[in-house]
Amino acid sequence: MTHPNPPGPYPSYPQQQPGQPYGQIPQQPYPGQPYPGQPYPGQQPYPGQQYQGAGYGYPGQDPYGMQRPPLAGWGSRVGASLLDGLIGGLIPMVLFVIGLVMMVSAAKDTTCDTYSSSSAYQRTCTVNAVDTGAMTTGVILFLIGAVASLVIGLVMLYKQGKTGQTWGKKIVGISVVRERDGMPTGFGMAFVRNLCHLADGFFCLGYLWPLWDEKKQTFADKIVSTVVVRTK
Repeated sequence: MTHPNPPGPYPSYPQQQPGQPYGQIPQQPYPGQPYPGQPYPGQQPYPGQQYQGAGYGYPGQDPYGMQRPPLAGWGSRVGASLLDGLIGGLIPMVLFVIGLVMMVSAAKDTTCDTYSSSSAYQRTCTVNAVDTGAMTTGVILFLIGAVASLVIGLVMLYKQGKTGQTWGKKIVGISVVRERDGMPTGFGMAFVRNLCHLADGFFCLGYLWPLWDEKKQTFADKIVSTVVVRTK
């Protein structure tokens, strides 16, 4: 008996590829989509750069070719520090000086008389009572200056941790960011970085280190993994 419509050739299984589990159809990427582990069309890594792991600003760490802002020069950093000291320290310093002068003048309230005798000139000094009003005012001004200095310092650390900039850094146009991703450090790491400046103060070597360092980092920058970049 002859079948009225003879069946055509039966579809065969896909060809087995070496090392591929039997019966598994090789997956093809969508149009325009690269194979796993390959860059997108037109995207080229830096020489010696791997695509695994994201970082900020240095070969082997930046998978998407992020444009890195230029590093800040040593002069810009010094200028920002001087401005921070002037802006943040002017008011406390004025209060310190006025308070100290008032305390000293109140404690040394003396009256001296000079007269001559048959043999020589003699000088007699009488220490008057301490001016408690002036002394109290001087102490209060001194303490207000100390509190103001602490508050201003904490505010500047908060601004640097939040935005990467203090008042002086914003004027100069530089910012402190994390080396790995270019983001601000946060208040905690900004505080730690400030403490690490103690290492920079050893013969001021750490403060001079950016002059010849490839990443223009101080010792504190290297300890907490930060860089200082230009924003304008």
